[in-house]
Amino acid sequence: MTPDEKKVADLEEQIAALPRGRIAEKIKNGSTYFYHRWSENGMPQERYLTKEDAVPLKEKIEKRKALEKELRQLRSSIPKKRRSTVRKKTSTDFLTNVYAGNSLRSFASSAARYKKRECYQALHDYLYGAQQDRVFVLYGLRRTGKTTMIRQALLEMNEDDFFKAAFIQVTSRDKLSDINHDMKILESQGFRYVFIDEVTLMEDFIDGAALFSDIFAAMGMKIVLSGTDSLSFLFTKSEQLYDRCIMLHTTFIPYREFETVLGVHGIDEYIRFGGTMSLGGKNYNQSSTFSSKARADEYTDSSIAHNIQHSLRLYQHEGHFRHLQDLYEKDELTSVINRVVEDINHRFTVEVLTRDFKSSDLSISAGNLRRDRENPNDILDRIDVASVTERLHNLLEIKNKNEQSVTIEGAHTSEIREYLELLDLLSEISIVSLPYVNTKGSRTVITQPGLRYAQVDALIQSLLLDQEFTDLSFVEREAVLERIRNEVKGRMMEDIVLLETATSFPQKQVFVLQFAIGEFDMVVFDPQAGNCSIYEIKHSDQIVEQQYRHLIDEQKCADTEHRYGPITGKYVIYRGIEAQQDGIVYLNVESYLKSLG
Repeated sequence: MTPDEKKVADLEEQIAALPRGRIAEKIKNGSTYFYHRWSENGMPQERYLTKEDAVPLKEKIEKRKALEKELRQLRSSIPKKRRSTVRKKTSTDFLTNVYAGNSLRSFASSAARYKKRECYQALHDYLYGAQQDRVFVLYGLRRTGKTTMIRQALLEMNEDDFFKAAFIQVTSRDKLSDINHDMKILESQGFRYVFIDEVTLMEDFIDGAALFSDIFAAMGMKIVLSGTDSLSFLFTKSEQLYDRCIMLHTTFIPYREFETVLGVHGIDEYIRFGGTMSLGGKNYNQSSTFSSKARADEYTDSSIAHNIQHSLRLYQHEGHFRHLQDLYEKDELTSVINRVVEDINHRFTVEVLTRDFKSSDLSISAGNLRRDRENPNDILDRIDVASVTERLHNLLEIKNKNEQSVTIEGAHTSEIREYLELLDLLSEISIVSLPYVNTKGSRTVITQPGLRYAQVDALIQSLLLDQEFTDLSFVEREAVLERIRNEVKGRMMEDIVLLETATSFPQKQVFVLQFAIGEFDMVVFDPQAGNCSIYEIKHSDQIVEQQYRHLIDEQKCADTEHRYGPITGKYVIYRGIEAQQDGIVYLNVESYLKSLG
């Protein structure tokens, strides 16, 4: 054992003896609570600590981080040992993990039972299309189907093409020089298709990615690069791969794919779990990424916050952190990114309570509860809804303020939101007001609905356990909770319909249209045809005249036509069966979303 190898072993032994994770602080009712949070077998863990226990534990965790940093630096300076090829036809040594032949078939076989995503066709067209001297970049957040698509492409190959294909699994210890070495071997042996997974783990990928297009793609090889650090690919596209790549983003998974690919039906299921390809359905994996707030938070931390931080660390030698530099150096950037995502959902919750819970639609819910065949009750007739709403609103604001452990400035939020939009996690829906069309607003949509719902639902449940609600009985608290959940689902259904409609019709303008009193939940304006259609979106399976009162308001319709041309259709999108009433067409929401694309 060399001196460096002995030092590595010593560091690994010291690190193993120290605790992992981080110390989190929460302030509630003026008191500070401490928690030790860490991950075990991929699952987040948490335990409560006294202040006396938290201080020495934090010191040990900081020591572990310092030793881990020292270990990484030491390992990077040690020359790598060569690893034997997995391909039996040659004795040449590869420097990275290369799979071909039978081992590649075993790797691909697990995807045989999965249905293909709609975007798979773009990958197929690249592999079998004309030579373009370009690489194919398959990127997106974790659990959105990237590696599965690679496996499916391999399974689809005929025998001749399959034995000209190789898969390289990159690790953080690999460098571009190692990949270059192995690619040269593969090219000399006649390999035509090379799939390189988790390529963004390489420290020097962003600065040297042109190697793949300028050398190997130019030689006639079809090269697919994939990875979870989407931001790294976007940085690379702006420089090294500027006009020499085809980009395919997998993060956004619309409802129709949720149903057809995963085999799970229903808008409420999509609201609760949509956003990744990990929900257990007839056609896919076993458990949902967003089945609990803990799992949703783990996904935010490992898939989103890590994505941004890792990419910024490697881009321009850490020279693009901008206002986030100080947070990064203090090891607080991950926490702040998570905080911004939670704050977006917090603001969404406050807006729902302010706008919806106090709305006149309360009478609809109250009536539905009274007529419920299994458990009729008049709880919503007796609850002081205005008082409950105000208490919830105030508690949300207080909770938001008290839980801030790091001061977030406007510049921090703006830059993080910019990166979240680049990752396709956020989208803005336009809000237009008549007659003041130049005064525009927007509302933020989280494109992975399960992430939003898990965080919002956990927040609401915690609020309803607050001392303020002891004057309500258990049954009444549960009724209020269900009422709020339905309002959240209703607003989320609106956002889903708006987002997917806008995505499907980029040549049209899709927005919320507000009046002095009331609004159209969605307007689809076709500038070329000079006409529009107007919609109400309701999380209900019942037809009620009050749902479309704005659609038949003559003044609202006249003002709309003056600005956007003739109204060609008036619709209510809801959860019931398709029907017509008073000239209004009722559309089933699942059928409507499946018709888009």
